[in-house]
Amino acid sequence: MTSDRKTDGKLDGKSVLVLTTNYGTEQDELQKPVAVLRENGARVTVAAQKDESVRTLVSDQEPGAVVRPDTTLAEATADGFDAVIVPGGTINADQLRSDDEARRLVSAFAEAGKPVASICHGPWLLVDSGLARDRELTSYPSLRPDLENAGGTWVDREVVVDTSAGHTLITSRRPDDLDAFAAAIVDALDGAGKAA
Repeated sequence: MTSDRKTDGKLDGKSVLVLTTNYGTEQDELQKPVAVLRENGARVTVAAQKDESVRTLVSDQEPGAVVRPDTTLAEATADGFDAVIVPGGTINADQLRSDDEARRLVSAFAEAGKPVASICHGPWLLVDSGLARDRELTSYPSLRPDLENAGGTWVDREVVVDTSAGHTLITSRRPDDLDAFAAAIVDALDGAGKAA
């Protein structure tokens, strides 16, 4: 974060981990939540499969921004972080769902009672990690059968926040929902440790 960027400090002291592959993550679903969190004072760490540049895509087709990760999925842990974000992008999400390290990480956040946030195709990782069962959630509409078959209740809303299983699960459908998605993550982190 540059020194001239103004923040409101709402999330000062909070740290968020973002999981991604090195190719195919939807550009805005990676960059916009990161920007909003940093604007609110959070420290954000991007963890990729390899210690190489992340080549994002726009609408799964056009080349997007190139992002330098801070660490790798294998090196990352849930310790020291307050939440985890799983962006979408069909290629990214299809690779993450079968990645042992990505499954280990989201499971560790859930077991520690920390928020897990996922958008668009990202909830595939929730299916393969067993985190969709008995939860209300949303996703890109084509994932609805996968989430329902995994025991989840799929709803068509821009953001769904489910707090029923010991950790907050935040899901959204598509890039158009990013404002609501990012706001829900900020709210979950801002409320952490406060009385409900």
